[in-house]
Amino acid sequence: MRQLTALDAQFLSVESATTATHVAGVAILDPSTSPSGAVTREALLALLRERLHLAPPLRMRLADVPFGLDRPYWLDDPHVDLDAHVHETTLPAPGGERELAAYVASVHARRLDRRRPLWEAHLIHGLEGGRCALYTKVHHCAIDGVSGSEILTALLDPSPEPRRVETPPAPAPSQAPGMLAMLAGAITRSIVQPVETLCSLARAAADLDAIPVVAALPDARRLAQAARVIAGDARPLPQTPPLVAPRTPFNGPISGEREVALGSVPLAEVKKVARAFGMGPNDVVMTLCASALRRWLLAHDALPDRPLVAAVPVALRSRRSAGAGEPSPDSAGVGNRISAMITPLATDVASPAERLTAVRSALAAAKRRFAVSHRTWLDDVCAMVPNAFAALATPVVFRLAGVAGAGVNLIVSNVPGPRMPLYLCGARMLAYHPLSVVTDATGGISITCASYDGRLDFGVVACPARLPDVWSMIGHLREAMDELLALLEDSAEDSTGDFTGDSADGPAPHGDAPAVRPPNEPDEREEPDEREEPDEREEMVPA
Repeated sequence: MRQLTALDAQFLSVESATTATHVAGVAILDPSTSPSGAVTREALLALLRERLHLAPPLRMRLADVPFGLDRPYWLDDPHVDLDAHVHETTLPAPGGERELAAYVASVHARRLDRRRPLWEAHLIHGLEGGRCALYTKVHHCAIDGVSGSEILTALLDPSPEPRRVETPPAPAPSQAPGMLAMLAGAITRSIVQPVETLCSLARAAADLDAIPVVAALPDARRLAQAARVIAGDARPLPQTPPLVAPRTPFNGPISGEREVALGSVPLAEVKKVARAFGMGPNDVVMTLCASALRRWLLAHDALPDRPLVAAVPVALRSRRSAGAGEPSPDSAGVGNRISAMITPLATDVASPAERLTAVRSALAAAKRRFAVSHRTWLDDVCAMVPNAFAALATPVVFRLAGVAGAGVNLIVSNVPGPRMPLYLCGARMLAYHPLSVVTDATGGISITCASYDGRLDFGVVACPARLPDVWSMIGHLREAMDELLALLEDSAEDSTGDFTGDSADGPAPHGDAPAVRPPNEPDEREEPDEREEPDEREEMVPA
């Protein structure tokens, strides 16, 4: 049993009538590979009973401090009522991606019940082609992107034949701290809170030029450098582009409704572009997002003359190196070990070639700045505010940030995933689309993708009040990929090898049909690329 960190507790405080802060994913499954030819709720429940010990966040619940005077505690619940967490439904005909996304959006909009462990699973039947899907969501206070991926992997197998999992010894009973103990802890924390706030403020001041909102202050960079010198770090700060988010239709107060869109591109295409232009796959992914956002804004006559600013979550947790279903040594327990890079997206650049170069340059600058930052700045900012005040003030502050247009334009996240096919209850997982959070302060759209088995699977979450045609974004992502592939052909024909390009954006489609290959359509496979991506020392994870 342990207490939530300031960052973990902030994910609870942010929630309101219009904001839910869980992360989720949609796995598309082919039941024909399972021994019974189907995935049943009973089989899923049996799998969870057998492997729940491999996924600690699924068996932890909150123990609140009286009157919200301090951050809650995690309490192990070995007798989780799985029936209350696992749901089953059948989609209406024709059971396509639109029907699936509509059901997922309705569930994704609902907050989790804090009286139980903070997760849900929905087994979804009726997909066309005899497929089914599993939607899972876990509260962000309990997991980050890496630990969330490991939970899913713990439930998956490398073949249709489920692997044997050793039954763990019975856990020791866990008791919540008594009321007096929690109140004593709250009083102690209130005494030391001013000191903690000053320490957090001193650390955060050294990164003022890299923190949204305050980075827009005229002397933010000078103050950050001065704070570093006072702390004994005289290294000059790397130059970074301006981090002032322009006003867009994405930004403003959000409603409680959500829309979801799903789509994929072949990972081989992403790697082909990355190799051709000497960059990493993440550079290509960020360019795809920048180009798709630019096309949407152009189609709605809302393109600002400054680049959009994105928050890119970064994992501070060690990469997984254990076998399937075995958590990495750094992943035990629950909670978040993340930070964030803030980077412009070059949506103001018309030429696709120049936009690719600009995104790569901006991301490289953000990485250099992040490398010398206090990577706990996100925790430090959260730790400055006492929990009792944060729980009341955070939703109001985020709402005001949305009204004022402060913060960032959106969250973009790219999660490295397994390169080989995996199976759930014997059913082959065809695709996995991660889904993230939208808030008033971080924009009414989030774009998340995960690489899996030769594919790059996208999940786009949007508030319809801010972006009513979320499926058009999937079409724009496919157009952006085609645009980059066309650059390869142009560069091959250019004997000088001059990568400048001068083509502008083509017309944006206005139809409803998604242009990105749907999750069930086969794609071209390539051999795994074992090379490390240049300059890539941190994983980008869902926020």
